[in-house]
Amino acid sequence: MRTDTGHVFKLEDYRPCDYLIPRTSLDFRLSPDATHVTALLTIERRAGVAASPLVLDGDGLTLLGIAVDGHTLPASDYEATPDRLTILKPPAAQRFELRLETEIAPSRNEALMGLYRSNNVYCTQCEAEGFRRITYFLDRPDILSVYTVRIEAPHNEAPLLLSNGNPVESGTLGSGRHYAVWHDPFPKPSYLFALVAGALGKVAGSFTTMSGREVELGIYVEPGKEQLAGYAMDALKRSMQWDEEAFGREYDLDVFNIVAVSDFNMGAMENKGLNVFNDKYVLADEETATDADFANIEAIIAHEYFHNWTGNRITCRDWFQLCLKEGLTVYRDHEFSADQRSRSVKRIAEVRTLRAHQFPEDQGPLAHPVRPRRYREINNFYTATVYEKGSEVVRMIRTILGPETFRAGMDLYFERHDGEAATIEDFLKVFEDVSGRDLAQFALWYHQAGTPNLTVSSAHNAAAKEFTLEIEQSVPPTPSESRKRLMHIPLAFGLVGANGKPVAWTAVEGAMVDDGVIHIRKRRHTVRFSGISQRPSVSLNRGFSAPITLSVQQKADDQFFLAAHDSDAFARWQAFNTLLTDALIAAFRQILGGKEPVFAARLAELAGRIAGDETLEPAYRALALSLPGEADIARDIGKGIDPDAIFAAREAMARMIAEANREAFPALYESLADKGPFSPDAASAGRRALRNILLDYLSLLPGGAGLAAGHFNAATNMTDRAAALAVLAHRHPGTAEAEEALAAFEARYRGDALVLDKWFQIQAGVPGAKTVEKVRELMRHPAFSIANPNRVRSLIGTFSSANQTGFHRPDGEGYRLFAETVLEVEKRNPQVAARLATALRSWRSLEPGRQTKARQALLDMAKAENLSADLRDIVERTLA
Repeated sequence: MRTDTGHVFKLEDYRPCDYLIPRTSLDFRLSPDATHVTALLTIERRAGVAASPLVLDGDGLTLLGIAVDGHTLPASDYEATPDRLTILKPPAAQRFELRLETEIAPSRNEALMGLYRSNNVYCTQCEAEGFRRITYFLDRPDILSVYTVRIEAPHNEAPLLLSNGNPVESGTLGSGRHYAVWHDPFPKPSYLFALVAGALGKVAGSFTTMSGREVELGIYVEPGKEQLAGYAMDALKRSMQWDEEAFGREYDLDVFNIVAVSDFNMGAMENKGLNVFNDKYVLADEETATDADFANIEAIIAHEYFHNWTGNRITCRDWFQLCLKEGLTVYRDHEFSADQRSRSVKRIAEVRTLRAHQFPEDQGPLAHPVRPRRYREINNFYTATVYEKGSEVVRMIRTILGPETFRAGMDLYFERHDGEAATIEDFLKVFEDVSGRDLAQFALWYHQAGTPNLTVSSAHNAAAKEFTLEIEQSVPPTPSESRKRLMHIPLAFGLVGANGKPVAWTAVEGAMVDDGVIHIRKRRHTVRFSGISQRPSVSLNRGFSAPITLSVQQKADDQFFLAAHDSDAFARWQAFNTLLTDALIAAFRQILGGKEPVFAARLAELAGRIAGDETLEPAYRALALSLPGEADIARDIGKGIDPDAIFAAREAMARMIAEANREAFPALYESLADKGPFSPDAASAGRRALRNILLDYLSLLPGGAGLAAGHFNAATNMTDRAAALAVLAHRHPGTAEAEEALAAFEARYRGDALVLDKWFQIQAGVPGAKTVEKVRELMRHPAFSIANPNRVRSLIGTFSSANQTGFHRPDGEGYRLFAETVLEVEKRNPQVAARLATALRSWRSLEPGRQTKARQALLDMAKAENLSADLRDIVERTLA
């Protein structure tokens, strides 16, 4: 475990390496405790570069042998430590061969980086810097190499031997051993190397590309679970076809393999031709997976496949450019899901995720630009800012340039940079070249941290038939950035008349207005529309055209009107969500003042109208009826947060809506029951989502626990069963109905780890002070393992990030449990521990008592001995 934390990597310090490795040959003789790795590296010095020491990266390696051009290197010619190998006097020739032999112990690798062995399966994870745990190498993204890999293992232990590229050769050896050789003809960085070996079941398929090539598809899973991989295979084929149609990208190898493993730090990994997945994003049927699981499988299968071009064929020059592959590929998978399902529903879900995870990041001590300028530990920059905000920046380019020019820019990007390690500047340049536009100001979205805010007011002059918008932009200070530059913000808008239809204007001045978008470039804009006789309602940031916050001087009447009539589906949802949020913040303040919260009756009436509006998709209505989360409300309040008061306000609003619609909701709930066999399609999932949100409301009325118990007992799929269990556990904790359902669920799925994750997750999310003790108890459950990332995330991750009242218990016991557990996890897996620790990023927004106790928990982690670089980086930045 690396504990060095002093070195800071800076973007401005980037220099091309003096050496390249155009070819890499690897030979693995697999053994759980002593895997022997032989690496034959073709080393090439860059033209015009003088001979200098060759320094290769390592991480905990044992060097067994070293030779140059077939001759053993004397000890005086090199220096080797577990973390570095220096060839002091490389040959004078521009090209030479370096042969390295190392030994590693996959079975003892609990960090799950490099080559590890879990559940009798050998597996690799090399992004970001895991390859150096396998052999000494120039382990950086701009070193592209063509790999040939030979794998040898006992046949009974590992009948399946997989690596990147295409299969070349296989055969049997003596003593029950066998081997396989793989070759990847496309140069790739070391972080995309992959190896999997073990006994796995296979689901086979094929895909014919647009040029007529047949590609062999394989999804490998734990034996006996092959029937759970059918949806993943279908999603893969749809992804391949969509990428051809939407971006003109054809798959380039003869085979494409996916392997599902149970111990994995991430969701999945896009290794060239051999994607490795957390099995929760592959395995699914109606008995074990919810509709959300099916949607996640579809999206993540697509995401990793799309990386074949945006990440693999074109990779990033250095880790500062991480958003070039991740943000761009998130945009692509969002577009895929929008085309496969509902564009408006998908957009709302994306924005909810962005606001829940990225906005707090921008507002706290861990804020950083989409392209960071410095880091101490790159693993800590796989963040919502890089992924989700990075996607929003790509979407804004499309909004600014239009879909046709955007597609032309992407085509040029693929043509110009195929086979290269590119930068953000390379990416933006293609769009400037195809459009003729200067994107220098827009580029600040990549270089500047923080969420911009637009303050907007409006005025109507009936006599002059003029409607005016006063718009002012600001970007709040973030760590290391107190002064901000003005952004180019594409603000999609609409002027809505009294009949709900768009209002036309004869002229506009004060800003560039193009195709329904106001281009905000200055501190202040006075945008004046002519030819408007009656005052319109203003619909702003339609489709969430920019990742900003809005401070709009707008009457509640306008918001109610837009929530009922706006033609833009996202803006309509946003208007209702704003009404709910404003009412919840008012209720929070009333509760702090010792008063009973009071809500406007028309808020509940509007909720009822939306619920029953057959012109709206059920999934859309379900999202609209989902109250803003407790963390979302806290973010909008800003300071002095009392989670118990926020919870009380939210509960009061939910009861108010349920009471006001106690006659309409039951009939609607009954009408939405599944009439036929289960299907994970978007329409069926939407009906279940609406029915289950109605169940949540109805559970607050008399007889609610019985209704939820009946729903649980009658459920024929995991979506309904898990939803009912959550309602019982969260709304009626400790009741006979809740305890019986929890016991029945645990008994039914005792042997299925992924389903039991849902059981852990539901209980970790039970609001209230008692959940701390319940989490401690669940950590002793036989199915819980602190070494498995999925178990840890389901219990500790849910408790710390999704249970505001339990985690932020006033006496600080939640923080103490959290700190203890993070330190325990860190001993095995620093990456998972560091990501857990980000749950305390907003500790300064809490009221003083909780703030003091949260800070103490951070200090307790900071003073622990031998803290990993991963965790120390997060803790120190959070405390700074």
